[in-house]
Amino acid sequence: MDLGLKDKLIAVTGGAGGGIGEGITRTCLAEGARVVILNRPSPSVAAFVADLQAQGAPVDFIGLQLADAAACADAIAQIGERHGDLFGLVNNAGINDGISLAEGTAEQFEQSLRNNLLHYFVLAHHALPALKRTRGAIVNISSKVALTGQGRTSAYAAAKGAQLGLTREWAADLLPFGIRVNAILPAEVMTPAYRKWLSSLPDPDAKLEEIKQTIPLERRMTTSEEIGAAAAFLLSPTQSGHTTGQFLHIDGGYVHLDRALT
Repeated sequence: MDLGLKDKLIAVTGGAGGGIGEGITRTCLAEGARVVILNRPSPSVAAFVADLQAQGAPVDFIGLQLADAAACADAIAQIGERHGDLFGLVNNAGINDGISLAEGTAEQFEQSLRNNLLHYFVLAHHALPALKRTRGAIVNISSKVALTGQGRTSAYAAAKGAQLGLTREWAADLLPFGIRVNAILPAEVMTPAYRKWLSSLPDPDAKLEEIKQTIPLERRMTTSEEIGAAAAFLLSPTQSGHTTGQFLHIDGGYVHLDRALT
């Protein structure tokens, strides 16, 4: 199936580092797209980008702190100067905060919103002129936490819920320009951050098995490659050209199927 992404320019936040973003980057490159990774700099990110470039992949990297609105605006300007107009924006980067209602502070709540939500708006705002010219697409990576709650993660849950609100709002707002906006809601995906959390527990293997037993389809974690495939589909002007304002759950039935099934 040709997704029509060959030579299309796509920006992916958090597009390196072994998690969902890396899965999206790899899938878009496999479909012939050009990818710009927007990521906090680190040795592992630099190594990942260098390895792809050594293989001839059309990938670029702009290092920034996504909580910095001015840096986000500058990154979009750099993309235009280096590569031309964006076709796709994948808002993916974020981090769970562990801020409970009882113990969290207003300052912690605000900072988590900066880390998880602000850049979704700022990047889309500054990318909008290019997206209008290309009649492109935005994909927002949200989370099942937006719908289910999780406990002790107030700001992260607020940000993820707001991402869904923005998805519907932007889909409506951008109809006149042919810009499609959709969201993906993962549930349990094995990422470096997830592994780090597991490793902090007394028995990581037992906890992982317990979690997998709550996932109805095949009792396994969703892979980053599966999220990447869904993102590429939603970016596709040929295969999802009439899809907008949708929330796509790639979660093995975690959110919507009867708990009795587990």
